[in-house]
Amino acid sequence: MLKWNSDVWGKLTGPYSSADNVPVLLQQLMQEYSQEVFDELFQEYLFHQDTIYTATYAAMPFLAQLACSTSDAEVRKELFINCGIIEASRDVPDEATFPASWAELAEDVGSSVCTELHREYVEAIGKLRALTKEVFAYTAQHSIDEIDKRYILVADAAYRGSYIPASMLKTFSSGDEYVAVCPACKEDVFIWPNEDHAGILQAYEHDPVFHTGQESHLIVPAASFADEEVRALAERAAAIGEQILAEHLHYLAGETVCPSCREKISVWPSLLSTFTM
Repeated sequence: MLKWNSDVWGKLTGPYSSADNVPVLLQQLMQEYSQEVFDELFQEYLFHQDTIYTATYAAMPFLAQLACSTSDAEVRKELFINCGIIEASRDVPDEATFPASWAELAEDVGSSVCTELHREYVEAIGKLRALTKEVFAYTAQHSIDEIDKRYILVADAAYRGSYIPASMLKTFSSGDEYVAVCPACKEDVFIWPNEDHAGILQAYEHDPVFHTGQESHLIVPAASFADEEVRALAERAAAIGEQILAEHLHYLAGETVCPSCREKISVWPSLLSTFTM
């Protein structure tokens, strides 16, 4: 990990400026966790509009260390979620020593420094992934906000390397709407809960928020899950008591007809088709 007084911090960037203040905020967190300090660090330096930065990579080992060492299970959960959101937003993971976009930074601080920053980030993700069972157990035993449960599943999927499902869950984090794309006509298919039963999903040609009274189309739910990732999500949703997604997955893994062209479509691949690594 970078030393607190390393001049490399000043050469790293966040969404708005350099990372000069990042070590100060990290030291404050390591001494005594504060949600206010973490929010400032996360929002001002590490993450903005689904984008992460060189400062994010450098900070991750410290956040992973804090998540692993804290005795406060709620803090561990928050770090698990937010670091998972970061990992879900990372550029296409590859075997390169560091991202190609770091070329200018490498010229400034040296390729070896960039390689080390990238390696330590990947190691930190491994440490956070090892906390999954502990975070799941805490979530199952306590009253946790439903949105937090959804983001725990986002983080879990990202840590497991299931980046496309993680991105989909992050995009539709409220769990009350999904948008698929018909593979035949390329039109959007809006998937919403039934008015009388939130666990039943239906398909629409237009966004139901702006087009009320339109015809709904039946989604035939899957009796079992053929897709390995859907099975994994179903098991994990059940493990933490995320009942909404557990019910929705049968429909998201089901079949319907495209409201625009009337071609039969499988919902899951049509839902994931707009998310790429």
